[in-house]
Amino acid sequence: MPLAFLHRLRDRTPHRTQPSLPRGAGALDLCVNDPVGLPMAGVGISVRDSGGREATAGRTDPNGRLTVTLPPGGYRLAVTSDGFRPARFAAEVAAGERTAPRPVTLELAPALPLPDAGQWRLDPDHSAIRFTARHIGLAEIHGRFNRFEGGLWIGERMQDSRVEVTIDAASIDTGVRMRDDHLRSAEFLDVERFPYLQFAGERFVHKGGGRWTVQGVLHLHGVSRTIQLDTRYLGIGTGIAGETRTACQAVTELHREDFTLDWRKMLARGIAAIGATIRVELDIQAIRPEEQH
Repeated sequence: MPLAFLHRLRDRTPHRTQPSLPRGAGALDLCVNDPVGLPMAGVGISVRDSGGREATAGRTDPNGRLTVTLPPGGYRLAVTSDGFRPARFAAEVAAGERTAPRPVTLELAPALPLPDAGQWRLDPDHSAIRFTARHIGLAEIHGRFNRFEGGLWIGERMQDSRVEVTIDAASIDTGVRMRDDHLRSAEFLDVERFPYLQFAGERFVHKGGGRWTVQGVLHLHGVSRTIQLDTRYLGIGTGIAGETRTACQAVTELHREDFTLDWRKMLARGIAAIGATIRVELDIQAIRPEEQH
């Protein structure tokens, strides 16, 4: 009796069907796995047509899958994920059909050579510290700091390294003089009392491939807070004068109120100068001091 009931219940359960395709289109059902066969989420997939134009792009879901709907024809696909070798292959899309190419297995990319142990100096001429203010209503504000200096001390183990950066607060630049004056004023950065922003990081954690996190303390507006830089290491290169360079990109998000920057008075006066959350992006190059020209 229980078995018969289960069979009847199963017969009444609607079957899950895939969404129908637009008239005249086809679909590719893609799957991406890591070297041990586990699904990879967040993998970037770019699809280009026979003319080399990007037809569509997307990222795999938590099950390592992505479905793209396309006009009939031949396509080239590029599958990329940080720390893995890119995979490229061709696929054909037929009208009214769903095509499932063989699962793509990404292989680990060779590790980039790390900088030699010792001191490295940040090169401000080939570096940038930018920020974007969010949640301010109709638009975002983009700016940068024009003056900063710092250094890297690379340990025998990369995990034992440290970084220090000092930023001239008065060098803030959003391209609007009145707004920049407000940002330098006592109502925000208060550059007369706090002329510098300083970051010191002493915890380097490898996240796989070229991805690291650098944890440290940011001193801003008389307040010190622990923050984390999500960092992508870009490797070693040679400059135009023959000097050895190393480079990375990093990003973090700051919250104004963590640093006692309360803009309610400014907002009450109608000056929506900056939002509650600030995204900071760094493009950094560093050289050995003895190779400085």
